[in-house]
Amino acid sequence: MDPPPSEALLRALEQLFALSALNSRGELTKTGRRMAEFPLDPMLSKMIVASEKYKCSDEIISIASMLSIGNSIFYRPKDKQVHADNARLNFHTGNVRSMKRARDIRDQLQGLMERVEIEICSNASDLDAIKKAITSGFFHHSAWLQRDGTYKTVKNPQTVHIHPSSGLAEIRPRWVVYHELVLTTKEFMRQVMELKPEWLVEIAPHYYQLKDVEDSGTKKLPKGQGRAAL
Repeated sequence: MDPPPSEALLRALEQLFALSALNSRGELTKTGRRMAEFPLDPMLSKMIVASEKYKCSDEIISIASMLSIGNSIFYRPKDKQVHADNARLNFHTGNVRSMKRARDIRDQLQGLMERVEIEICSNASDLDAIKKAITSGFFHHSAWLQRDGTYKTVKNPQTVHIHPSSGLAEIRPRWVVYHELVLTTKEFMRQVMELKPEWLVEIAPHYYQLKDVEDSGTKKLPKGQGRAAL
């Protein structure tokens, strides 16, 4: 097997440091040790660990389970894309096998929560708390709306777009975080969530400064763009 490129290894270490999983000496922190118990991408693991603070661990492990199985619960045939997208807006019932897999993953995560001593608790009525827990894992996947309707990532700026199958594709909230980028005809953000820009500074002050969100957040947008939406 070929060793990983040194640049990729450095980026991975930088990400773990940004997620507070490693300290400045490259050693695992308490947060990092808890994250390591979960067989997930570090961002998903951090999201779960952060759910303890926001008292929404029950909702977050469900979200982590769904993100872990990818896009397989949604079926989008080429000859019925519009119909499929409309159905997805109402979150239709997807592929049964994939949903069972998500449930199995959730059961596994729930068992691991006991090992790291995170209580399973629900906070379904506080959507901001759930969003903040998600942002705790994905804060460096942030983007803000441009005048032309595209988005630009805040760090290492590049032009990206909300995937047309997303429920937020037409709404175009002013600020978003995303689960992943996929390159087809353009760079598309998948699994997108709206957030308030000040959360980035609140949750990751070591990564974002106030000017990062003020410089971009205060620029005027065309009328009708950037309205708050879920």
